[in-house]
Amino acid sequence: MGAIEVPVLIVGGGGCGLSASVFLSDQGVDHLLVERHPDTSRVPKAHYLNQRTMEIFRQHGVADDVLAEAAPLEKFGKVRWQTTLAGDGPLDRRLIHEMDAFGGGALRETYAAAGPLLPAKLPQMWLEPILRRHAEERNPGRVLFHHEVTSFSDEGDHVVAEVRNLDTGEITTVTSQYLIGADGGRMVGAAVGIEMQGPPGLVNTTTVYFSADLSEWWEEGTLITHFLSPEDPDLSSNLIEMGPSWGKDCEQWGLHFAPGPPGRWDNETVVPRIRELLRIPDLEVTVHKVTDWIVHAHLADRYRVGRVLIAGDAAHRQPPAVGLGLNTGIQDAHNLAWKLAAVLDGRADDSLIDTYESERRPVGRENVDWAVSAATHHQAVIDAVGAGHNTPAGRRKQRLEAYFDPSPLGDTVRARALEIFHTHRGGCQSLDMEVGFHYEDGALVPDGTEPPARVPMRNEHRPTSRPGHRLPHAWITRDGRRLSTLDLTGRTDFTLLTGPEGTPWCEAAARVAEKFSVRIAAVRIGAGGDYADTDGGWAAAREITDAGAILVRPDQHVAWRSTGGSENPEQALAEAFAAVLDR
Repeated sequence: MGAIEVPVLIVGGGGCGLSASVFLSDQGVDHLLVERHPDTSRVPKAHYLNQRTMEIFRQHGVADDVLAEAAPLEKFGKVRWQTTLAGDGPLDRRLIHEMDAFGGGALRETYAAAGPLLPAKLPQMWLEPILRRHAEERNPGRVLFHHEVTSFSDEGDHVVAEVRNLDTGEITTVTSQYLIGADGGRMVGAAVGIEMQGPPGLVNTTTVYFSADLSEWWEEGTLITHFLSPEDPDLSSNLIEMGPSWGKDCEQWGLHFAPGPPGRWDNETVVPRIRELLRIPDLEVTVHKVTDWIVHAHLADRYRVGRVLIAGDAAHRQPPAVGLGLNTGIQDAHNLAWKLAAVLDGRADDSLIDTYESERRPVGRENVDWAVSAATHHQAVIDAVGAGHNTPAGRRKQRLEAYFDPSPLGDTVRARALEIFHTHRGGCQSLDMEVGFHYEDGALVPDGTEPPARVPMRNEHRPTSRPGHRLPHAWITRDGRRLSTLDLTGRTDFTLLTGPEGTPWCEAAARVAEKFSVRIAAVRIGAGGDYADTDGGWAAAREITDAGAILVRPDQHVAWRSTGGSENPEQALAEAFAAVLDR
């Protein structure tokens, strides 16, 4: 039996665990990751990388590799509802509705104004190898697949785990100061008494991953196409490109059937159903996997027990609507990594890690609730055209014929449905859910202001420099080089952004950095400063005067701000750091 001592042990090598490994490496934290499977995901699973996640990947040098394989926005920026993919019947291949989604089409300008990168589409089976490569390059020999944690115990000042090599059977004892459970809730959370709260499984969904050439019929530029069968509600489904090529060149697909009993089809019996649904009776289909999975709406009652923390699906599980699951997990890891680094380096008290739960659990609650709401409302959208499960099979055709009726009455039917379709912007245009989440209680210094009011559908984002919020994005320049304000934030550093009259803050930052043994990058933005605010975007978003200052954490969230100057900037900054790091 071997033995290893390491500051952090990560259990789970999916999207969340691998991201945590990358972020910890960039923080200079030695760690070990173990994953029981021999390789990364073999099925596509989550496929939408939202704007905030892409910003995080940009900060950590991963975004370019993701974008090299991901579908560009013009390949997935719409959501469609139609009757069938092919066929020559009177109700076949009929477009019911389409709308811009996730930054596509008319939304592009709004999304582009919100951040330096647009969203991307890359299913987990293609994303995870990229993350694994980055994790292994930054932490050689410490990313172990086909290794399983068989048991662990929290000893108060450290955690002891037994890890088995599933190839050789060898057992290694791993002693760590902290353990991160990113295992999807398989073992870690339950072992320390964490409970997942929420209703029993909502519904069973059958997903088929298959390869087929659909180029003759597929409409390019669609993230997801919902098929509403004129005859059989069990044939209502949605179809999603899964790459590795995109648009009409796509080779692999994910087909989610309407909720139904588990085990209804296998790799062979599902093929006729695919052909029937798509109305392509001679389609050559290669089925890779048929899975039944339960849609959950669960949130962990705690994110930390002693020296054990959970993240990703181990902490929250929600319907896939809005694409918040994987993104929330990656953002969990981003929040946690800098805090672990600060504590392990002795720059902060262990209580800083408590703020991981106080900050991220409310976000997890909101995201679970939002996904449930969006999924529930989508059923109302389908019912609006008479193609939901609530419409008897015998009336579905009649309702759809009424929808397509060219008469004045048909105009009214379509107009009514259009108003309901428009409410779906809360599911596929919810920009503020992607970049507008914020923290009210945690590693920050409240300034007494109220958060900006959020648009009920979350389809508008109002940037703010209020403590707890993500730093507003604005384009700035220096020596002809164009950067985002988010690019000024370091992976390990705190960043102090000031106006052109902020020299006293910058000088104070150098002294405070030495006092607290932290790194602070101090930057003046504006005329005569270190960076030029060329188009006035920063001045419009900063909410401070030319003499004010904003302190930004390594995870790009605002920790503290002073709207103006100070008689004693060193004391003000020192008090801010003492509060944030609990010194």
